[in-house]
Amino acid sequence: MARIRIPSTIVIIFVTVQTGFLLFMYARYSSFMPQSEEKQSQVHILILSSWRSGSSFVGQLFSQHPSVFYLMEPAWHVWVTMYQNSAKVLHMAVRDLVRSVFLCDMSVFDAYMPWKRNLSDLFQWAASRALCSAPACDSFQRTDITSELACKTLCGRYPFSKVEEACKTYSHVVIKEVRFFDLKVLYPLLTDPSLNLKIIHLVRDPRAVVKSREQSVKALARDNGIVLSTNGTKVEDSKYKVMQEVCRSHVQIYETATLKPPNFLKDRYLMVRFEDLVRDPLSEISEMYKFADLSLSPRLKSWIYNITHGEGPGKKKEAFKITSRDAVSVSQAWRNVLSFQKVKKIQEVCKGAINILGYQLVDSEKEQRDLTLDLVLPRRQNQFSWSSFNPKH
Repeated sequence: MARIRIPSTIVIIFVTVQTGFLLFMYARYSSFMPQSEEKQSQVHILILSSWRSGSSFVGQLFSQHPSVFYLMEPAWHVWVTMYQNSAKVLHMAVRDLVRSVFLCDMSVFDAYMPWKRNLSDLFQWAASRALCSAPACDSFQRTDITSELACKTLCGRYPFSKVEEACKTYSHVVIKEVRFFDLKVLYPLLTDPSLNLKIIHLVRDPRAVVKSREQSVKALARDNGIVLSTNGTKVEDSKYKVMQEVCRSHVQIYETATLKPPNFLKDRYLMVRFEDLVRDPLSEISEMYKFADLSLSPRLKSWIYNITHGEGPGKKKEAFKITSRDAVSVSQAWRNVLSFQKVKKIQEVCKGAINILGYQLVDSEKEQRDLTLDLVLPRRQNQFSWSSFNPKH
């Protein structure tokens, strides 16, 4: 049988063309990587706090950033649906929901919202600037500073599918949650290779928290019952039993993260005190943004200044809203509002948290009312540094 001879130059040309074509296709493929690969580069931030600790404010500091997809307390849906269980029992369901949201898989809400849904069916959806701008809603640009009222008016009827669509277009996914009471519950997320998780642990003086909680007694009654395992019965926390659990959880989280922590927590935990934040907002926020791999724009700086330099502590009806207030006044309001008898009781049930988190106890009503007496201890006395951590000790 006759053989066909192909000149070597033609072979070289053919191989060269084929190689070029393959390189072209690879480059084209790389520019359109599947979402599963893109997720590897996303940064996931969990703002871990408790009710009335300033976490909604901190959430907004991230929500208004154009690179952030933010959701406020998505685990609310778990607690509302399964309210007859205890917080400890619900930890696993909450963790699974949070993981799915971080991965932009919103099908997890099918178990809690089985009906055909709009954006407005998601708890506190309008607190998310990402759900008020494209591609979730066409009314605002990503660089806009949005308000909940405007968002509710213009974006509520967009389909729920826009939540997942929008999530996949952001470099950062941030969730604010008040329903974790044990840092170890989050270990599976911190060791999950599909997540790039960092934790911002926001704390506040328990005495200020109680003052704020007193403005929201009815709103917190169902959550109180879950914390105290009352099998679905709502509770008003008149004896500060919920506060005792909240304070205990802050101590547990802080000590787990700072006393002989596992290596996978290295550079992934940051404790922030609300009082430090309101005293020096730009410095503290810059630190949080650096921790989260975000930058602070001039527009955000201006908005942050305005929202922390308003007049007065805010009105009772604004307890769950982010409005312009005198933030330092807000942080000190408890000293004039609460009776010394209440303060003594709170100090009894939360003494450990007050000491460990860096606050000063008061021994008299005179000390409580004397605003020249600083009850927020210098942070350097309580600040944890990874550079000083030695796992052998």
